[in-house]
Amino acid sequence: MTEYLHQLVQFVSIHALLAYGVIFAAAFLEAVPVFGSLIPGSTVILALSALVPSGNLKLAPVIVSAFLGAAIGDGLAFLAAYRAQRRILRVWPMANYPAVIAQSEAFFHRHGTLAVFFARFVPPVRAFVPIVAGALGMPPFRFYPVNLIAIALWAPAMILPGVLAGSAAEQWGAKAEHYAVPLVGGIIVVGAGAWLIYYWRKRRKTAASTDMA
Repeated sequence: MTEYLHQLVQFVSIHALLAYGVIFAAAFLEAVPVFGSLIPGSTVILALSALVPSGNLKLAPVIVSAFLGAAIGDGLAFLAAYRAQRRILRVWPMANYPAVIAQSEAFFHRHGTLAVFFARFVPPVRAFVPIVAGALGMPPFRFYPVNLIAIALWAPAMILPGVLAGSAAEQWGAKAEHYAVPLVGGIIVVGAGAWLIYYWRKRRKTAASTDMA
């Protein structure tokens, strides 16, 4: 996977328009239920963001591409579920992921409207909460404003670490695309580690509360 990603970064570094299209597609597919759990869209976006300091890509179009892809992906998933209601959760491919759907429903019931906001920053729930929100009948006038605000914050938060990684590589006297993947990989490992520690501590607290009860 790393080798393919490195080749992608090298190729799109000389095709800016294609790079923006790839960022849009990565953000869009990551927002689609099931596909969002399988496609490393965040990794692709981070890696391509590292090309901004070298001048191969511009920061504003990168952010706009990620924002539009995520907004359209989330919006269409919610709309499809809002029209079909809970029936959509019982058909393929959603029916193949009952555990993730149950987790997303619990997340939604626990946080309410804020679940739409928080989910944007929590994979793999991110790909399921919009469709669960629609299936449970959340009104569009509540979903879309919160979702767009979350994406407006998520896009820079996802892209700026890649830009910083690319800037560091430039300062080392090397082209960003040579180091984008390993640097971004390090960021992802640190972030994943922090999330796993948080999740492990949360599970321990839940287990302790259950034992006391």
